[in-house]
Amino acid sequence: MFLIPVLVMEQPAKPTEAQKIDAIIHVLEDLKDAQFIRNGSAYNATEAAAHLRMKWKNVGRAVKTAPDFIRLCGSGSSMSSKPYLIRYKDGHEVKASDFLWTELKKLERGDGKNPKS
Repeated sequence: MFLIPVLVMEQPAKPTEAQKIDAIIHVLEDLKDAQFIRNGSAYNATEAAAHLRMKWKNVGRAVKTAPDFIRLCGSGSSMSSKPYLIRYKDGHEVKASDFLWTELKKLERGDGKNPKS
């Protein structure tokens, strides 16, 4: 009897929730021609990413999942309750939460930016 070798393709490890959060922040940070609107003031992508990382750190253990992060950190100001917006170069705006949800869904489908290790 002959044994036929079977190639076993190792599945890539699923990203952790922290890796997902980091990945969607990186996508936002890469929006070089967009502005992040927070409480009526415009910030560049680097400043926006730094702000979201700071909020994530401050919220701490309350953020267990990427959806928690979007809801608790990425949706709007905890001071004014105003939603965060992303204003593109052409002037159109989207809610930051909608942008982050879209990026999270892409990541979970496997067609988003790879999480950094």
